[in-house]
Amino acid sequence: MLHPHTELRHVDDVIGYGVFATHRIPKGTITWVRDDLDQTFKPDELSQFAPAFQQLLDKYTFLDRLGNAVLCWDLARYINHSCEANCLAAGYEFEVAIRDIELGEELTDEYGSLNLQDSFTCFCGKSHCRKLIHPNDLARFWKKWDEQLQTAFGRIHSVVQPLRSYMKNTTELDEAAQDPRKMRSCRFNYYPSVYTESAPATG
Repeated sequence: MLHPHTELRHVDDVIGYGVFATHRIPKGTITWVRDDLDQTFKPDELSQFAPAFQQLLDKYTFLDRLGNAVLCWDLARYINHSCEANCLAAGYEFEVAIRDIELGEELTDEYGSLNLQDSFTCFCGKSHCRKLIHPNDLARFWKKWDEQLQTAFGRIHSVVQPLRSYMKNTTELDEAAQDPRKMRSCRFNYYPSVYTESAPATG
């Protein structure tokens, strides 16, 4: 479920479409939650689709920590990558704004954390653009992303959260918001997972 203060807009002929803020979205706001309408496909199910569908699935799905492909049912599937993303996912099934997102600004996330199967060329145009995004970027940049996430988690209880009712792990969220050191690391999303449920929250 994507934050309600968003809309789909055409970016350009290279990138295609993207998701933009229709109101200011403060740092610490949950911007996306994996919900019951999102479709989940196991690897053997993906192989049964015709080639035309395979191309769409390759473009619009991401792999979760179990290796399943997730297809968002709403506009969330159009959120683009940026090397200076304003939304990130810790070790939970939601994303949070790691800085204020202004009216009219595009919502972006970090594809390097989504269990990529192949590298791809980035066209984000940011000053710190990595040019190529690789499957092992999570292993390279997780400390930086966790630091950004922890500062955002500290603000979760101080901003309005329209998506809270769609979340399934609010107890864990509240604990991490009270003490961001308890936040589950973004490395928890890695497939195959290097953590267990009993592993330290920040890995």
